[in-house]
Amino acid sequence: MRLLILNGPNLARLGKREPAVYGATTYDQLTTMCLDAAASAGFEAEVRQTDDEATLIGWLHEAADGEVPVILNPAAFTHYSYALRDAAAQLTAPLIEVHLSNPLAREEFRHTSVISGVATGTIGGFGVDSYLLAIRAMANLLAKPA
Repeated sequence: MRLLILNGPNLARLGKREPAVYGATTYDQLTTMCLDAAASAGFEAEVRQTDDEATLIGWLHEAADGEVPVILNPAAFTHYSYALRDAAAQLTAPLIEVHLSNPLAREEFRHTSVISGVATGTIGGFGVDSYLLAIRAMANLLAKPA
């Protein structure tokens, strides 16, 4: 089964951007970890990152059209992108929202997610393990009988 792991703005800067908040793992290391974990769970995964809202929306449209499950770290778009939220709402397969940090333990403007209301679930606050937990959760979701 195919799985898209989509990442929003600034995530390519992992390892350099605020390591006290986001950790020392680089984006390339995160990608490798996700691909390995996804393969172990039986997925053919693609990990993508963009700083562009329109590109991210296009990827969600691709997932919706292909009925592909998505793990999404919308990054800063989490808090205000209604366009991204509307694209995510079109998904027919599960969507897991993921965050490296715990948005609720940070600045007040990060406490609101416009994505979580259309997500199957949200995992955050566990650093790169948030992604690994999301992959495991997705495998469990898809293994349940309809």
